[in-house]
Parts: sequence; structure tokens; C-alpha cells
Amino acid sequence: MSDPFKEKKKRAADWFITLRDEICTAFEALEDSQTSGPFADRPAGRFELRKTKRASEDGADAGGGLMSVMRGGRLFEKVGVNVSEVYGTLGARARKAMAARGVPGMENDARFWASGVSLVAHMQNPHTPSVHMNTRMFWTPGAWWFGGGSDLNPCIEYAQDTADFHQALKARCDRHDAAYYPRFKAWADEYFFVPHRNRARGVGGVFFDDLNTGDWEADFAFTQDVGRAFLEAFLPVTERRRNTPWDDADKDKQLVHRGLYAEYNLVYDRGTKFGLETGHDANAVLMSLPPLAKWV
Repeated sequence: MSDPFKEKKKRAADWFITLRDEICTAFEALEDSQTSGPFADRPAGRFELRKTKRASEDGADAGGGLMSVMRGGRLFEKVGVNVSEVYGTLGARARKAMAARGVPGMENDARFWASGVSLVAHMQNPHTPSVHMNTRMFWTPGAWWFGGGSDLNPCIEYAQDTADFHQALKARCDRHDAAYYPRFKAWADEYFFVPHRNRARGVGGVFFDDLNTGDWEADFAFTQDVGRAFLEAFLPVTERRRNTPWDDADKDKQLVHRGLYAEYNLVYDRGTKFGLETGHDANAVLMSLPPLAKWV
């Protein structure tokens, strides 16, 4: 049976790889340029690459991806940039979750295809915020959609950093629809809220899911711009804070905040749940967890 979405799937998957390559190149350049601070005498960090595979119940090819992780660098304590393309048939739990979201046809045909890029960076300097970015495309025989976003997660907040990060995201959103930024900012504020702590995970950003306006080209172009906005939003904040002096009290704040980040990702994050339930490589799914954290 021919797949009328084959060309679109390839374009989306190729774009996510391109975005991954651009981000990894930019991050390694940041590592090279970090020539001061307590870790400046270390070799500049480099991404270690490992192919990942999705496990299927019947042993059939189910896709996979590339996991890229840098650890113990001058600037980055741990950063992962993963790209994936997975497919197959959804299991009962994932099928039920999709049906609850309104995806049609799950009871009759549970085939799926998904591709995306996902990034989480945890920094050495407590004044330089952690950050998350994800963009993705999902397809089933009954529906297709895009999702993603970026959000900033400082343990020590600076109003200027928050404002500049959001302004960069807004500028890209406004190219497509003036209603996108306020809508997707509010969605991020809701999505990245930690109910059991009664607080947000960070200072927000934008988040969207199930984006299908009926115009695939327009939705794909917007998703690409959300990806492009990431470096525009994050690099200036990093440049501003990466050489700020810090002490043990600052590091303690960072480790406690990382505990909050870990709680959110393990308890609430939709992507974590979906990845584990559908058999994707567990190390790739849990790449977002910080290298060190603490709880009070």
C-alpha cells in the first residue's frame, strides 16, 4: 500500500536531523570558547554518539535514532540532543491514551510514525539556566500533527534573561500568527507546572501539541521556526551568565532545582511516558535527567 505521507515524513525527519546538527555544532563551539572559570583547564566537551532502537513486540523493525550526549564539559555539565524516527503499531496503553486525546481510528488501525528532536542541557554554572527544546511530527492513518516548544529552567532567576528568552520565541511565533505566542506561552505555563510542588518547573517558554490547521506546509514551517528560535533564545542568555562567579550556596540551589526538574520529567512529562510505553530506548528517553540532583 502506497503512503501518501511518505515524502512529508522524510522532509520532517530530515529537518530534525539538520536542527540537531546545528545545535550540536553551536554547543561544541561554546565549549571551545569557555576559557575561564573553574573548569576551563578541562578538554572542551564533545558529544558522544550512540544509535538507539525502538523495541517492538514482534521483533520487526521499529525504527530508532541517534543519542548525542556531552558530559563533564567546561560549560555543559550534561547536555543531550536526541533525534529519532520510530514507527510500528501502538500497544493497548498508548492506543488508549491517543484515543483519549481525540485521535480518530485507534480502535481499528493503531499504526503510527513519529519523528523529532529533543534537547535538555544542564549547565556547570548555577547562574546559567538549564533549558529544554523539542519539536516533533506524529502520524497515524487517521491523523497527523506537530508539537514542540522551548522552556527555560533557571535555578537563579534573572528577569532580563526571562524577558529576552521569551522575546526571541515571540518573534518567531509572530511570523506565523500573532495569536500563537500568547496561546502557546499559556500552554507552556500550564504544561510545565508541578502540581505536587504548586509551582512552575521554570520560567516558561512556549509549548504546543496536536497542531493540525489543515495546512501541513504552514504547520511544518512554524515547527521549523520554533526549532530555529531555540539558539536565538538560549545563546545570548548563556553568553551573559556563563562567567558569573558562583559559590557552594549557588550550587546547592542548582542541585535542589534539578530535583524538581527530575520529579516533573518522571511523573508528568507526556514524552517520557510515551517513549517508555512504546518501547523506545530507555536511556534515550531518560536522557533529560540531570547528572546530579538533591532533595531537601
